[in-house]
Amino acid sequence: MTATGTTLDTGGTLGTGTTLVIGATGTTGSRTAAGLVAAGHRVRAAGRRATPLPGTEPVRFDWYDPATFTDALDGAERVYLVPPVGDPDPAAVMLPFLDRARAAGVQRAVLLSSSAVAEGGPAVGEVHRALRGRFAQWAVLRPSWFMQNFTGAHPHAEGIRAHGTILTATGAGRVGFVDADDIAAVAVRVLTDDHVPDTDLVLTGPEALSHDDVAAVLTEVTGRPVVHRGLTREELRDRLAATMPVEFATLLADLDRAIADGAEDRTTDTVLRITGRPPRGFRAVAERELARRG
Repeated sequence: MTATGTTLDTGGTLGTGTTLVIGATGTTGSRTAAGLVAAGHRVRAAGRRATPLPGTEPVRFDWYDPATFTDALDGAERVYLVPPVGDPDPAAVMLPFLDRARAAGVQRAVLLSSSAVAEGGPAVGEVHRALRGRFAQWAVLRPSWFMQNFTGAHPHAEGIRAHGTILTATGAGRVGFVDADDIAAVAVRVLTDDHVPDTDLVLTGPEALSHDDVAAVLTEVTGRPVVHRGLTREELRDRLAATMPVEFATLLADLDRAIADGAEDRTTDTVLRITGRPPRGFRAVAERELARRG
């Protein structure tokens, strides 16, 4: 089915101040920082190691070290928020930062969330709800699962390269997988346009695919057999719990079960509506990403 997003409302015009990108070396943060730089914006690239990125000002930032907040926020007018990876309760560290950001003069906050997590829901859903009362200009990006999960550093991609397998508890459920480049393109527009959503935006690719469909495409693109092997929810939870907190492993396993029940079987027009171009399909992205990796 196709869901149509909310038309953007007019917000105040921002100045030419700095955009703070948290998680600037990550999948969407690096692409968002690069897009902002290409568009002529000043970018402060925040990460645990203050990694220099072309055209940006690196700054050390750690969600669990409030002493790093001050330098990161100095002069920032906008902020792109990527939650701490693997934390089942990100609100505990993110809400104090949001208060600091508002006091420091940040005018617009854009949060990376998930299509699977609604406002007020578990984990980052609490942060989503908190934005509304703290910033006059805000948006929450709720992308579906990343296409790069099958080509980058994600366990799915590692399993494909090592064993030619994708392990999930999604059954035949379909997902509107989305390109991280498209997420970043939306983030750049939402961070810098005079129009501010003041809402959440569900981002998907152009079609919903099962993991069997993904495996078939990857088999054709790579020339190597790739298969999807189904697990039970409990089997997946136990496998994940070997490398992460059991609470987060349980959350991820429950998300797979929701996919099996049809929760992510949808596409939206958000990428087209915000960027002016259609989202990229999985085959094209797989070919591009694998070529980048050599």
